[in-house]
Amino acid sequence: MTAPDRPRISLLGTSALLFEAPGAFDLPHQRRIWALAATASKWPGIREAIPGITNMMLTFETPPREVDTLIAALNDGWDAAEGLAIGGREIRLPVTYGGAIGSQLQSVAEHCGLSIDDVVAIHAAPLYTVFALGSHPGYCYLGGMDPRITMPRRQTPLQRSAGGSVSIGGSQTGVSASPGPSGWHAIGHTTWTFFDPSWPTPAALAPGDTIRFEIEQVIR
Repeated sequence: MTAPDRPRISLLGTSALLFEAPGAFDLPHQRRIWALAATASKWPGIREAIPGITNMMLTFETPPREVDTLIAALNDGWDAAEGLAIGGREIRLPVTYGGAIGSQLQSVAEHCGLSIDDVVAIHAAPLYTVFALGSHPGYCYLGGMDPRITMPRRQTPLQRSAGGSVSIGGSQTGVSASPGPSGWHAIGHTTWTFFDPSWPTPAALAPGDTIRFEIEQVIR
């Protein structure tokens, strides 16, 4: 059994491994994930080291012969990992809050005991850091949301949420890069493009980039 303060490491078949780190959902902790991914990506036999939210996935060129040795290296690497500060770009995203796409703005305000204007101001105030990419191509998991607007995820996910939806799920916020199912609460939308397979780098953002939401309009 894995101790609660130690990483949890699980094989994903014979082609990959998931490393789940203990600790808080915050930037210093995520920087340790980035550091471990940068280190592990250079190990022999590793095809790719992909940082997630407080976790990392390793994919293998060939199945590892010495799994215990790899697990020990990951544990040692985590213990030695110091925060890796990635110097990314700052992106300003114009957001229309409320309206048909951001229809859950009122629900978030009621749940949090705040006015619509308060929710919008609190949501737009931080400089958010892109912690990881995932869920679907171009989607960014952001860190830095004010806990005052935390909203539990939907018990029954929506079958379809619009691309560009700015949403809150638990203590996180993010922007949908394309239409699809969602268990989060959409409070607004942006017309910015996050992913295009024709671009040299298809995903517009990367871990370490930062986002500032700019209030373009509030529709009540």
